[in-house]
Amino acid sequence: MHLFFRLILLVTLCGCCLLPAGGCGGPEPEKEPVHLVYRLKWLYNISVIGDLYAEEKGFFARQGLQVDIKPGGPERDAIKELEIGRSQFGVASADQVIRAVAKGSPIVVLAQLFQANPLQWIYRQGKQPIQSPADLRHRIIGITYGGNDETIFRALMAKYQIRKDELTLFGVRYDYTPFYQRKVDLWPVYRNAEGIIISDKLKKGGEKVNFFNPDTFGIRFVANSVITTRQMIQNHPQTVRKFIHALIKGWQQALDPVNADSALTMMARFDKDTPAALLRQQLMTTRALMIPPAGKNFGWINAPAWKQSADIMLAQKLIPAPVRTDDILILEKIGGKI
Repeated sequence: MHLFFRLILLVTLCGCCLLPAGGCGGPEPEKEPVHLVYRLKWLYNISVIGDLYAEEKGFFARQGLQVDIKPGGPERDAIKELEIGRSQFGVASADQVIRAVAKGSPIVVLAQLFQANPLQWIYRQGKQPIQSPADLRHRIIGITYGGNDETIFRALMAKYQIRKDELTLFGVRYDYTPFYQRKVDLWPVYRNAEGIIISDKLKKGGEKVNFFNPDTFGIRFVANSVITTRQMIQNHPQTVRKFIHALIKGWQQALDPVNADSALTMMARFDKDTPAALLRQQLMTTRALMIPPAGKNFGWINAPAWKQSADIMLAQKLIPAPVRTDDILILEKIGGKI
């Protein structure tokens, strides 16, 4: 059945090329805008700059869409809102999507925003550098028990045969004090967000830091991706096409260095706590994490990485049975190059 839904979307994506100019583009003047709710994964920060920019610059409006972009958070689950019809689109990471699909959820993936997972571990550069996973032995590693950083780190331990008694796992929360006090050697952060803030603070104190990235060592666990439901694709394929077209354009424009000042001015209105200089660093890092491989469109879905994410979760018994990730990925080219 999944092939049926892909064909529906493919037809709508390609159909525009067969119509006269304007026949599949903006909305007809007499029609009311289509109202949509787009639930983000987390609060407003640099990781949603392209989502906000699409609204700011009228890309949704020009497609005849009125999009209410709502922040996410611990009590705001995009997948559940999609399932009950409160939202039409959302953002979720691979682990959230795979858990939901394993329980029968009708969620599908339209685009992959981060090509490299921004979840990494910050650490102080010392006399014993971390050049490989083997160098993690005999260190204190911060993890969020039950979080996807725990899943990623345990996959790394399994891949490189690091035993539990060869290091110490330290449960972390949102308070970074144990890391600042050197009670923990490596602390999980989002490289493009709090990773920049913590790094700046330590550098001002004369300390050098670095980041340990599991992706470098073969652990590819997919982060933020754009999702909807099978019913949305089946019943409203044109709306899906218009939404994703406008969204991808927003991300392309926001990440284009030419538009950096405009994008950052906008972002400062939503993230008032982060200084402008740090926001600029965050934007540069975000772009590096999101830019697709050569020859791929922005929003490209890395199917092998999705399969690896599902395999990791199955190996750790986080899902009861295998999930065929190819069945939930809309693999047609729906974006464009930055």
